[in-house]
Parts: sequence; C-alpha cells; structure tokens
Amino acid sequence: MEKTDIQTVTDDTTEKGSAHFIPVTAFDLVVFGAAGDLSLRKLIPSLFHRWRDDQIPPESKIIGVSRSAYDDQSFRDLALKSFREFHPQEEISDEEWKKFSEQLFYKELDVVSDDVDWTPLCELLDTSGAKQRVFYLALAPDLYGAVSANIDRAGLKSPDARIVLEKPIGRDLSSAKEINEAVGAVFDEGAIFRIDHYLGKETVQNLTVLRFMNSLFEPVWNANAIDHVEITVSESIGAGTRASYYDKSGALRDMVQNHLLQLLCLVAMEPPLDLDPDTVRDEKIKVMRALRPITEKNVRETTVRGQYHRGASNGAAVPGYAEELGEDSDTETFVAIKANIDNWRWKGTPFYLRTGKRMPERFSEIIVHFKEIAHALVQNGKAGIPPTRMVIRLQPDEGVKLLLVTKDPGPGGMRLRYVPLNLSFAETFEARYPDAYERLLMAVVRGDLGLFMRRDEVEAAWKWVDGILAGWEQDETPVHPYAAGTDGPVQAAMLLDRDGREWYHGQ
Repeated sequence: MEKTDIQTVTDDTTEKGSAHFIPVTAFDLVVFGAAGDLSLRKLIPSLFHRWRDDQIPPESKIIGVSRSAYDDQSFRDLALKSFREFHPQEEISDEEWKKFSEQLFYKELDVVSDDVDWTPLCELLDTSGAKQRVFYLALAPDLYGAVSANIDRAGLKSPDARIVLEKPIGRDLSSAKEINEAVGAVFDEGAIFRIDHYLGKETVQNLTVLRFMNSLFEPVWNANAIDHVEITVSESIGAGTRASYYDKSGALRDMVQNHLLQLLCLVAMEPPLDLDPDTVRDEKIKVMRALRPITEKNVRETTVRGQYHRGASNGAAVPGYAEELGEDSDTETFVAIKANIDNWRWKGTPFYLRTGKRMPERFSEIIVHFKEIAHALVQNGKAGIPPTRMVIRLQPDEGVKLLLVTKDPGPGGMRLRYVPLNLSFAETFEARYPDAYERLLMAVVRGDLGLFMRRDEVEAAWKWVDGILAGWEQDETPVHPYAAGTDGPVQAAMLLDRDGREWYHGQ
C-alpha cells in the first residue's frame, strides 16, 4: 500500500477499520511571505495539525521568511494569535503551542533583492542531506521567477529541493509561460508543486474512486446517460479589503482558470491506466484540449458576467463591489459559463460552470444530472418524475448524495417520492481527516505530484480562458448587476433556461 497521509487497517475485529497517520521524513520547510494572510491563516495551522497528529518529526524545521521585522519569539506569538483568531473553535494550550513552536523559526529577508545576505537563512538549513528541503512561495506570482533565481544564487537549492507555487500562475497564457520558464530554469518539473487546494479536498480525491472503482457508475458516465453537469463554487463573502488586489483578476482568472477547470477535468477525464501522477494528469490535459473554444462569436451565448451591488448578507446590509474598491470597475465578481467538451464521451452534454462572490451561502458542489427515463410507468401528477441526480458536495459538509425516485410507503396507491441515498463523510467516517492544505503540504514532503498541476495543464487552462477574456473585450460583453446575497444576475438563469434547464437549488 502506498504511504499516503492515512492508512486504514481492517481486520475481523473492526467493523469500520481504524486509521492512523503515517509520519513523513524530516524536512526543512521555508515559507516565503510567512507574515502574510495565507501563511498565518492556512499554512501554519495546517502544519500544527499535522504535528499534533505525530506526522511531523521533531527534528523538522518550519522557517518563516518575510520583510517584516520579527524574531523567532515574536513570530511565534503572531502565529499563535492568528491561530486563535482563525480557529476559535479549537482548544490549544500554551504548553502545546510552546512545544510545537520549538520547530518554528523566522528570518527577516527581502528575497527579491540581489544584494541581501542570505547567510542567516542558510545557517538554519540542514546540510547533511538527511532532510527534505521545501520552499513554499506564499507570494505574488510575478515574484516567483526572481525568488527562484535568488534561491539558486544563494546556494540554497539542494539536489532534491522542491518548490511550491500558489495559484494563480500568471494572469494569462503569456505571463504563465514566463513564470514557468523562470522557475523551470532553476527547478526541474518534477520538483515544482503548483498548488490548487481544491485538489486536496477529500471529496475531490474521492471522485476518482467513485467513478472508476464502482462498476455501477462508469458504464453510464457519458453523454448517453448524462444530460448535463453543473459545477458551482459559491462564496458568501465579498472582496472587502482585498478589492484592489481582486480587481486585477476577477472571477474568471481567480476561480475558473484553476478550481473549476480542475473539477471539470476530474469529472470528465477518461479512465487512467493507473494512479501514477503523470498518468492521471495525461488524462486531465486531454479534457482541457477538448474544450470547445469560446471566442467573440459565441461568448455572449455561452458566458455571463456579473458584479454584486449593495444588498444583504446574513441579514445585514453590505456594500457593493464598487464601494469596496472606491471606484467604478467592470471587473466581474460572478461568472457563469456553458462549456462543451468535444470528444466521444461528452459530445452533446454541456458543463455549466458558475462562481461568484456575495452569493447567499458558501458552498462548492458538482451536480451530475442524468437523463429522464424513456417511459414513465407511473404518472406523478403535474410535477412529473424528476431525473436521477448525483450531488457531490465539496464544502461544507463533504459528501455524496444520489437522488432517486422511490415509492412512498403505505396505502393509497403508487405515490412517488424523490429521496437521497446519502454518504456524509462526517457521519460515516469517525476520524478527523486532514483538510486540503494539511494533505497537500505532506504530499509535497513525500514527493507525490498527483495532487498538483503540471505545467501543460496550467497553460492549457490559460489558453482556453484567454479566448474568453479576448471575446469579452472584442464583444464588449456587459457586466450585469446583481444584489449581494442573491444567486447572481438573472442572465445566469437565462443561460440555462435557453436550453430548457435550470440551476440546481438543492433537495
């Protein structure tokens, strides 16, 4: 069995099996941008959870680097304060944190400057070759090339060193290629881990098992049986204080180019021969290349842009995007797309993608709508008989529901009811499983590339998205308003209504 984050061991005496975490090898992890939001909100808490579960050896070091003026102790204090702020539901004692923070260090360093002395950082790193060395760039993507070059110039790149890049890799195909070339000049492709945290989610990983390890699904996982697929990533928060940063990207660049297209690939790809990282990624890239281009000629009939205006969220009034930004802008905070995959499996089955800020609730899910039955044996009044649906919930409350039509028990004739077969991960699996960043960080140390994007995946995604961006510009596609706290502009509903369909509203 491959050593992943958790091994489950079953025997005749355990009904559900028991799980235990497999420790990784000792490592030195250098986090550039350690005083930033990503590091304090996600990375350090994730590492603490892995340490708490005895997955991180005590000789490992987590070294924070940024331009902010901290020393080891003040950085540890900052990290603890942030942990308690972002994870208020978790109890953590001062003694427990003190023990973990003995592995936490800090160096003040301007990593993009050519004339800064990197010696203090070098002295913290293991030189025996016994530890895995990892560099995590929690920085703006346009700094990736310069930081990689400076790592090499400072002599920090050990023979098996690995580097982690956060999304988005660039803002278009040209800039993505430039970043990939610059980082690739220092690190081999096999040492570059491009993170999309959605690929670390339990349910996303389960997609492969669900599809290819259950004979019930694979024979009907195609255009013959599936009418259409929805993929929605809904955010209830607005751009807020990040509006000036967000205005440079928008929903298409920020969410569709990475998260939604990765989910689309996992739903649509052909069965891989095995689970070798490159075998799986080879199948994903085939889906990217089969996406029908969206250009000026079809951009209005296949896409909708939106931007939230003043409205209400959780019962409270909230400002519009332009108010948060401080000026008018045509940057989209919502996008809906009708995507078509032109291959044998999916010809004629559309994939509807949707993401937006300031929507009614935060959730991410994939809905597979199967085709209606050919002939109804039982009439069900005016409502008709709804088709079978599979709802794959990524967050919150991860799980899978298969919605089926059954007979309502009891007398009174053949009455039909639409009911779910429900697999809730929280109810079914008793152990606490690592969240996305926890799993991905440990995968980097192990060298498991299967949960990360390959260069050609990133560039193929940008090529498709660039067509949409160019189409919007040439067509002057409008940005439709929608009130904060709603499901987006009415034009998004019309996108499906033209095809005789509607967005799934839950069951």
